[in-house]
Order: sequence, then structure tokens, then C-alpha cells
Amino acid sequence: MIKKRSASHPHIARRAASALIQCSALALLFLMALPAHAGNERAVKTRVAPIYPEIAKRMRIEGDVKLEATVDAAGNVTDVKEISGNHVLALAAEDAVRKWKFESGSGDSTIIVAVNFTQ
Repeated sequence: MIKKRSASHPHIARRAASALIQCSALALLFLMALPAHAGNERAVKTRVAPIYPEIAKRMRIEGDVKLEATVDAAGNVTDVKEISGNHVLALAAEDAVRKWKFESGSGDSTIIVAVNFTQ
């Protein structure tokens, strides 16, 4: 005699719920990793060029520095944080970006900017 399998096994439901929770957590982590400023891009009105650090020139250090700039409603940069790039170049890039002016907006925005250093 062959027994029929019931679709209502509690351990299957627990596994499915656990998998659903894990997938939801991964999706949430993925969404949190996306830039929060995607809809808040603002055009740069005034861009100040960075001063190339003398030590970086001598060492022939080049490359991009990515920064996260917080911009207020008036378009002024209120905070700058280094995301990636050479630390010696990042300090000069931060100083320059703090002087940038952006288009006005409805509130504060977080914008990712890249500053390139080449000799």
C-alpha cells in the first residue's frame, strides 16, 4: 500500500518561511546599498578645482576620489565624506568640494561626486 504525502507538513512550511525571511533580508540589504540620492541629483552650479598636493605630485599619485557630499536646500555643501580613493588626494578633494555650489532643492540631499587628479 502506498501512502499519500500531505502537502501540509509543518517542517516544509518552516523552511519556506525561513527562506522567505532570508530573501527579504538580502533584498533589504541590497536596497540599503543603493545610493539614497538617486532621485535627488542636483547640477553643480560652481565647481572649484582641487589643489593638487605637492607630495602627491612628487610621488606621482593620480586617480579618482569619490566623495559623499551633503547639500542643503540652498545648494551649499554642509558635509563631505571620503568614500574611496587615495587619502592624500582625498583631503584636497574634500576641501574643493566644500566650496562647490549646487542647484537649489526642496531639502537636504546626499550626492556622490568624483574628483579626478591627473598630472
